[in-house]
Amino acid sequence: MSAPQLVLISGLSGSGKSIALNVLEDSGYYCVDNLPAKLLPEIAVYLRDAGYDRIAVSVDARGGEPVQELPARLLELRQQGMDVRVLFLEANTETLVKRFSETRRRHPLSKDRLTVEEAIALERHLLDPLSQIAQRVDSSELGPNTLRAWVKDFIDYDHARIVLLFESFGYKNGIPLDADLVFDVRCLPNPHYDPQLRPQTGRDPDVIAFLEKQEGVQRMLDDIRHFVETWLPCFIRDNRSYLTVAVGCTGGRHRSVYLVETLAGYFRGNQQVMVRHRNLP
Repeated sequence: MSAPQLVLISGLSGSGKSIALNVLEDSGYYCVDNLPAKLLPEIAVYLRDAGYDRIAVSVDARGGEPVQELPARLLELRQQGMDVRVLFLEANTETLVKRFSETRRRHPLSKDRLTVEEAIALERHLLDPLSQIAQRVDSSELGPNTLRAWVKDFIDYDHARIVLLFESFGYKNGIPLDADLVFDVRCLPNPHYDPQLRPQTGRDPDVIAFLEKQEGVQRMLDDIRHFVETWLPCFIRDNRSYLTVAVGCTGGRHRSVYLVETLAGYFRGNQQVMVRHRNLP
């Protein structure tokens, strides 16, 4: 019999926590929204003993200091046999300010004393200990449907083992906030300048053939692969559940996509692997 599963959703206001919780509710989880942080252990045990084997709880920074105590409380729940997973949603400040402006909502921490930017900075500080133990998702450039798909991927994996996540991105939109390791491949020849290749992506055969002919592409792949292979055991010993390896090119459509797909294929035989392409539809 599998262990009862608890998914904790947290993150910055406006980053998509409600979307994530709705996905879990549609997937059959018993969901609790905006639970005060200090009540989480008690509620989790109560629902487990009541027979619920899939529980999802949303917690934000309005609980204040108890949020910073959650990593220790979650460890206690794991020691009691629960499968605890933490999903942390974030976005860059510019995106969050724009979302609050568009919806005309007030930031929950502003309380008429702080600007939106100041409230976001305070929220980042309060939630930082929780973000360090979570699978982080940067929703700055994500549409709702893409976010829903990523959340479904998150709950499908065996979190007793480390999840190695390869993510492509374009530097013109900034480095992903959820990246642990970042590799810059803008020095490689760019298919964008070939009119026939420009509309395609790094998953298309013509782009793959172009890149495989270029001097340095295989060397770049070998260097990134060797680095990840060398240091992955250290991340595992550090009790990490997730490691996000971000590979960036200019637009995030050709070179970075090709390298991510190739690296994922190499590691998929021995590790749990996820793939994300931030700048592809």
